[in-house]
Amino acid sequence: MACSFVAYITPYNDDMATTIRPASPADVPQILDFIRALATYEREPDAVTATEADLLLHGFGDNPFFSCLIAEEDGAPAGFALYFFSYSTWLGRPGLYLEDLFVYPDFRGLGIGKALLQRVAAIAEEKGCPRLQWEVLDWNTPAIDFYRAMGAEFLDTWRNVRVTGEALKRLAGVPVPGVADKESETKQ
Repeated sequence: MACSFVAYITPYNDDMATTIRPASPADVPQILDFIRALATYEREPDAVTATEADLLLHGFGDNPFFSCLIAEEDGAPAGFALYFFSYSTWLGRPGLYLEDLFVYPDFRGLGIGKALLQRVAAIAEEKGCPRLQWEVLDWNTPAIDFYRAMGAEFLDTWRNVRVTGEALKRLAGVPVPGVADKESETKQ
């Protein structure tokens, strides 16, 4: 069931309405623009390899892997939140993982990030998720301070772990061209 959430966020914007709504397939180009802008902010402008086709397939196909909210300020795209569900074996319940939360610089300070985060938290509550989780870069002090103010707990004893590329293929037992040749040469 798709619904929109309209919030008048601050006393300073009586004439401006922020709308938060579920993304649709027509939003895919805008979602990709948000992702690229976030990557630039996070000092990785060339790291995005996602395409519109990827986002369309994985977010709006028969079995979507993610959901997305779009924030608009007076009809103009202002920010987004992209999330998906996880599962806690200890709690025996689903959780919600926030992959990206981003607001264009021109729209910061209007409460849009907070409204997006609140809507994601509300979705977690609606779906019976006792946990909302995400990551933040250690140098991003504005975001860290914002998340602290929202009541977030930082899990400093946990380390993020990631396996990608050739290491993922090796772990999965998938042959990696050139690597098997080098390994057999070193065994001889």
